Amino acid sequence: MNKYIKSVLTSATLVIAALTFSTTTNAASIRKASTGTIHSRIARTYSYAKKMIKENKTGLSGQSSSIFSKKLYPDTGAAAGYSDFLLGLKGNGYKFNTKEKTLLRKNLVIKKTTPAGTMANAVMAVQAMGLNARDYKPYGHKKGINLVTKLYRTSVSKQTTSVQAQVLIAISMSSKFKQPKGAKFSKASLSARLVKAQLNNHGWTYNNQPGVRDADTTSMVLTGLARGKVNTTNVKDSLLKGQKFLTGIVQPSGAFGYTFNGKTTPNANSTAEAIIALSNDFGMKKYVNNTAMKTSQTRTPLYAMLTYVNKSGSIKNAASQLYGVGQVNLAVAAYKAALKNRSVYAIN
Repeated sequence: MNKYIKSVLTSATLVIAALTFSTTTNAASIRKASTGTIHSRIARTYSYAKKMIKENKTGLSGQSSSIFSKKLYPDTGAAAGYSDFLLGLKGNGYKFNTKEKTLLRKNLVIKKTTPAGTMANAVMAVQAMGLNARDYKPYGHKKGINLVTKLYRTSVSKQTTSVQAQVLIAISMSSKFKQPKGAKFSKASLSARLVKAQLNNHGWTYNNQPGVRDADTTSMVLTGLARGKVNTTNVKDSLLKGQKFLTGIVQPSGAFGYTFNGKTTPNANSTAEAIIALSNDFGMKKYVNNTAMKTSQTRTPLYAMLTYVNKSGSIKNAASQLYGVGQVNLAVAAYKAALKNRSVYAIN
């Protein structure tokens, strides 16, 4: 067995050793993910992710493409979902080698016109790989680029709620990330934007459409606000209302999904996003694999998410394995970090 898998499995077993597969009673009877289930499912999807990065592939079967490629992705240099994928590997103990770091450095595209969401992904990816986002050196360049400063000086005013949340998460990754002169926003102003975008139902949506119950965007915003740590009354109230909304839309199966026209489609990615949000507020982590959020719930989100892991380690019904495998691994890493009172996004 590879030493990295051994390290991840040992960590998972030690951290989550108290969990049982048996049904326990809270406000409702709820089935938790057992140590054995966690151990085996993590091993599968983590092994799958390792093969993906080593082969530079967005999947190991069916239609797939390169993760990193300037030719395929001229505006970014990498496939959509790559930053979460790298963060998931990093959070589970993976050590990126020189070849893999060079692959990113040869392909990552940073332009004068690069938008905020793309810049945020770059910051997170560079940090995840063990490089320095404040002094990022593209391949063949001696002079570094401060990606954090560049991100701060990029406008977010016309960006979606999801992108604004992503930017807040990125600039909050390290205590070394400082707001520069000429910044277009601050953590406080960005948090205020997200609070203002909260809907009457207390959730958030990708396009601010009233009446839609969007677990993914709501989870991203809650993670952003928690990581931004702006301790104003408005932000605190918004967080509490948003958390109440999120816990209220959990499915009886423990999964989360996107609801449109009254129909909810549970899936691994929405459930992973919710787990990440719950894990980044230490008062909410109990809902990941211990306590029911409402009486109709029969399984925990962690249990539900792990049911989507195929025997191969791929993720059932994922739009792409880069997204599916990446976010499931990131959610597991987020929960493991939360159990140690840390955030998976804290990378100095």
